[in-house]
Amino acid sequence: MSRNAAFSPPPDALAYRLSTARGEFAVVDSPVADGVAQRGTALMLPGFTGSKEDFTLLHAPLGARGYRTVAVDGRGQYESDGPEHDEAGYARPELARDVLAQVAALGTRVHLVGHSLGGQIARAAVLLDHSPFVSLTLVSSGPARISESQRLRVKLLRDALDTMTMAEVWQVMQAMGPPEEAGAPAPAHGREEPERLRERWLGTRPAQLLATGRQLCTEPDRVAELGALALPYHVLSGAYDDTWPVPLLDEMAERLGARRTVIEGAEHSPNTDRPLPTARALADFWDGLR
Repeated sequence: MSRNAAFSPPPDALAYRLSTARGEFAVVDSPVADGVAQRGTALMLPGFTGSKEDFTLLHAPLGARGYRTVAVDGRGQYESDGPEHDEAGYARPELARDVLAQVAALGTRVHLVGHSLGGQIARAAVLLDHSPFVSLTLVSSGPARISESQRLRVKLLRDALDTMTMAEVWQVMQAMGPPEEAGAPAPAHGREEPERLRERWLGTRPAQLLATGRQLCTEPDRVAELGALALPYHVLSGAYDDTWPVPLLDEMAERLGARRTVIEGAEHSPNTDRPLPTARALADFWDGLR
């Protein structure tokens, strides 16, 4: 999942439901800055327990570089509809097809960006059909399953959801001091965000968390399949990551022949930890592809 995120999009961004062949998805669609020529469009997929708001702080700096950014709540995440209890609706191929439908609805090829779980969903979409994508950036998203410590956290969450409501789980997490990754939102900064984070948590469907949590704990290594495609790759992370250790991400980048960026001072969520250098690294990568 991601760390604390800012929830207010730029004033010129549009929040709406993107209509696709596979249903509607809540998005924040931020245009390029006034007077700046558009250089491309990026579609951004959030991580486990995350939402489109995890990319809020990237919209303005990327818009200033000429990139329209569209951040999306995946099926069953926050403001996007999804089955409440049917985990089959969140099978990895289903989520991948959702991404392809979102790109089709946008009507343009995109730079695909996936954070953590979103990165593994993004690569599944690329492996189904890479033609709609200009590039793929994996943000703090590794080659296979998450680390043992994170698998234990996901198991705790799954066990809790078997017997408790989402509201009850939230109360327990707050009382325990929620972990930074994979099981709960991190502590918020500012007055309004704790309630907004609770709202996001309660909006997420339990079946989505159960299904995608299982996927994170069992994901196979698909780097060789990805590397066989003719697509530019970028592996971006913070300087420390307990979900997929940084040396593992380094190795994955080598296997992919990918551009590699490490954001100093950031951990698992460089998009919220250090948004300005993260946005600069994304735009520099995309600019180099033109």
